[in-house]
Amino acid sequence: MTDARDYSATLFLPQTDFPMRAGLPQKEPEILARWAKLGMYQRLREAARGRTKFVLHDGPPYANGNIHIGTALNKILKDVVTRSQQMLGYDSNYVPGWDCHGLPIEWKIEEEYRAKGKNKDAVPVNEFRAECRAFAEHWLGVQREEFKRLGVEGDWGNPYTTMSFAAEAQIARELMKFAANGTLYRGSKPVMWSVVEKTALAEAEVEYHDYTSDQVWVKFPVRFVVRDGPAMRPELLLSSVVIWTTTPWTLPGNKAVAYSSKISYGLYKVTTAPQNNWAGVGDNFVLADKLAPEVMKHAKVDAVERLGDVTSKELRGLGLRHPLETFANGYYRTIPLLEGDHVTDETGTGFVHTAPGHGREDFDIWIANTRSAEEFVDALVDYETNEPAPKLQVDIPYTVDEHGALTTQAPGFTGKRVLTDKGEKGDANDAVIKALTDAHMLIARGRLKHQYPHSWRSKKPVIFRNTPQWFIAMD
Repeated sequence: MTDARDYSATLFLPQTDFPMRAGLPQKEPEILARWAKLGMYQRLREAARGRTKFVLHDGPPYANGNIHIGTALNKILKDVVTRSQQMLGYDSNYVPGWDCHGLPIEWKIEEEYRAKGKNKDAVPVNEFRAECRAFAEHWLGVQREEFKRLGVEGDWGNPYTTMSFAAEAQIARELMKFAANGTLYRGSKPVMWSVVEKTALAEAEVEYHDYTSDQVWVKFPVRFVVRDGPAMRPELLLSSVVIWTTTPWTLPGNKAVAYSSKISYGLYKVTTAPQNNWAGVGDNFVLADKLAPEVMKHAKVDAVERLGDVTSKELRGLGLRHPLETFANGYYRTIPLLEGDHVTDETGTGFVHTAPGHGREDFDIWIANTRSAEEFVDALVDYETNEPAPKLQVDIPYTVDEHGALTTQAPGFTGKRVLTDKGEKGDANDAVIKALTDAHMLIARGRLKHQYPHSWRSKKPVIFRNTPQWFIAMD
């Protein structure tokens, strides 16, 4: 048997001295060295002196590691734009920059701490900041050389950086202008908060993963009616509006319940249920008609009687009790019913528990209705005693701190953790659920696996919490 033939010897292809891949690994450094020797950047600036300027405002990369393909594409495209504008007759001076502040750089330093078993909170803040600055300076230098290697032309000797003292001083000067003219003010807003990283997160810093949450169906008993208003049906006065939530720990911050005038609601009376069931025979519940069967299934109710419609007009005339009223001082408050476009009958009960310190939609509906709700509550009385309803508590409480612990503004639960420092489930949910059970305000509970926001850095779940912040009025 002869050796296998080498068929490549039978291919008669043209011969060329042109190197594979154009010899770029050797050629590109030579081209860059030639540009540097020629002083091409300076020549371009001299040639463009006096022309109309074309300015590209470059969104800077973070100085926290080597560049990646996305960073490279970003810079190359900008280089194409500025070079083409220069060739079209403009003075197109590209000034690169770097973002040297914020979580991406702090997180890298914290990773180094964790690897060494070092506690960030034990490090003096100025020392921590100095380490962050040194880290940013190092990677700024590395990235600058990587961008040059890509052939990007710009003022690499004089970039802008957010951590330059001149830039920081200018930011302070501009901020004080707002303070001087009265448009800088202190307020609050719910944000996505990472307990692990101790910082607020933007939507772009969040990713969604499967997560198993506690879910509860909670009664908000009817208690208040409009003084000298139309008479309400006795069975409606003896009913409870039912809400569903997967965040029981937010209930201490409840300020209202939202409904929708587009949903059909009914009044349901429990006629058959197991003995000692949370939802007992004779209980009256206001529910969205579409969702009532599913709610009763979770509540282990065998049979109900629909007593009639509950109209939007009737809902607007009611005030509710807080379900934790008998658990601890501080929950004797009037809970108004507010109409909200975000309420649907796709899931839940047709009513939405509204804690403005723990969600954007909750915050928005509360701010939009505060004045009218305040006037409405002033017209309510206790339907049994005819005593005036408690004044509406307008302020949004800070019920959870930066460590994920419930504060003194969540009476009876102070110190309970929503999440631990490691991002694991704390004891707050169990404590709230037990309190609701003891107060006979729970009709069902369970677990729900669903998509939940997590920090893309720590991979741990985040929470929504109201935080004090500075705002600049733009109106």
